[in-house]
Amino acid sequence: MKKIVWITGAGSGIGAAMARTFASAGYGVALTGRTRDNLEEVAASLPEAAQSLIVPGDVTDRTGMAAAAQEIVAWGGGLHVLCNNAGLNIPKRRWEDLDWESWDKVFEINVTGALNVIAACLPAMRAQQDGIMIHTSSWAGRFHSAVGGVAYGASKHALSDLSASLNDQEGVNGIRSTALCPAEVATPLLTRRPGFDSARLPAMIQPEDMAETALYVARMNPNVAVHEIVLAPVRR
Repeated sequence: MKKIVWITGAGSGIGAAMARTFASAGYGVALTGRTRDNLEEVAASLPEAAQSLIVPGDVTDRTGMAAAAQEIVAWGGGLHVLCNNAGLNIPKRRWEDLDWESWDKVFEINVTGALNVIAACLPAMRAQQDGIMIHTSSWAGRFHSAVGGVAYGASKHALSDLSASLNDQEGVNGIRSTALCPAEVATPLLTRRPGFDSARLPAMIQPEDMAETALYVARMNPNVAVHEIVLAPVRR
């Protein structure tokens, strides 16, 4: 049976690169994001023989994510890999710029949204006694990062712990979980960092590097759980 991967935040950046990489490796690819047009562009960029399903949605919609998982299982006959990739950062990142509305949004997407997608996948993966969840955390989810910001860093630390909890509690069901913790990745999200110099983009981790790392995890011996991978650009 062809393996199925569900990618959230699939409309651009890391998610789009994951879609292309997994499709090229023969996976059936389910794409979720808030904008259908972006998902259709990504689907059109996949190899000609790729099997893909567009499932628009917002990860903060708990009922919608549960329904999306069920749709993917019905379409592909299973759900084997989750790339839990949807995320948000904001311009106001320091305590002196405290902005409750935007800080709450970071947690709503990066933590509650991630929880919603994890919970949506668990029934299918438990039934299969097999599944891999790969979460796009951050260097800021492993170490304190002033440039990442207060809310973002706290949210990514929470995401990394969610990943650890899955290995602790769901390994008995054949489910493994990995937190990917990259430093700077050349994505549209990064360019919104206050004072960011776009000339630095070519020297940074590329979305394709993240996608190849996720595929490596997905291909790992099923008796091995890769708990965390930390990546950073070479410091020149």
